Amino acid sequence: MLDSHARPHGPIKLNVADKQPLVWGYRTYVMGIINVSPDSFSGDGFDSDIDGVIKQGLTFQSEGADILDIGAQSTRPGHLEITPRAELDRLIPALDALANKVEIPISVDTYKPEVAKAALESGASIINDIWGLKHDPNIANIAAEHEVPIILMHNQSTTDYNDLIANILESLNHSIELALQSGVSKTNIIIDPGIGFGKTPDQNLEIIKRLNEFLALGVPILIGTSRKSTIGYILDTPPNERLEGTASTIALSIAAGVDIIRVHDVREMVRVSRMTDAIIRGWRPQDWWK
Repeated sequence: MLDSHARPHGPIKLNVADKQPLVWGYRTYVMGIINVSPDSFSGDGFDSDIDGVIKQGLTFQSEGADILDIGAQSTRPGHLEITPRAELDRLIPALDALANKVEIPISVDTYKPEVAKAALESGASIINDIWGLKHDPNIANIAAEHEVPIILMHNQSTTDYNDLIANILESLNHSIELALQSGVSKTNIIIDPGIGFGKTPDQNLEIIKRLNEFLALGVPILIGTSRKSTIGYILDTPPNERLEGTASTIALSIAAGVDIIRVHDVREMVRVSRMTDAIIRGWRPQDWWK
């Protein structure tokens, strides 16, 4: 049963000694995207350029990112799935180097348990599963064992829905139940409606319009609209010219109650989130530490 008045309770205590917990409600957290795949849809993949990964991570940190999200498997439409071994070969050298340089927590973008486990052992402290445990539910066991937060995204292979929002809520609720059954604490669960994954542009816009309905799940919400094709569809722009469209979706998402924004353009979206937080949540510059 979904509680329409449910809100996240308590901080997420990252299982890393020198990392501050994520405390919901004061402001929006900004997650900077670092792709180490060669075929990122936005053209920002670093592949084997470890120096580039470190530079990007340090830049994002200096620009105000709260979390870095690193992934080695492209999830662009029509992407080819790589083996866990190939994913690890791309990911771990970059993650090892990055974790030793930055002071903010790192999330690993993977849906493979063996990759998640190795990433946590190499310095990551959050798992970001774009299949919401539907690809391999064993990834929840890894999150439970290491006592780390896990992001559960809605995803499906078609764009067919009987009732778009109701169907996505039902699917995410099932993902949450799977995580809980595996021993993941509810305070370590974050959900993501999955903009651009198994949805048409009109469906993506409908989700953003009705984001407040996802508060019923009672856990923090992450949104990833950055440079997505829906923005390109509306504005007729390539990925590198979708900054204003991204900013619009981010501001509206925060106003609807989103807690984390996953973005490519950290400096600009930190500014958007702070301005929106000042209006919506009463955040002020003297509260920078919150």
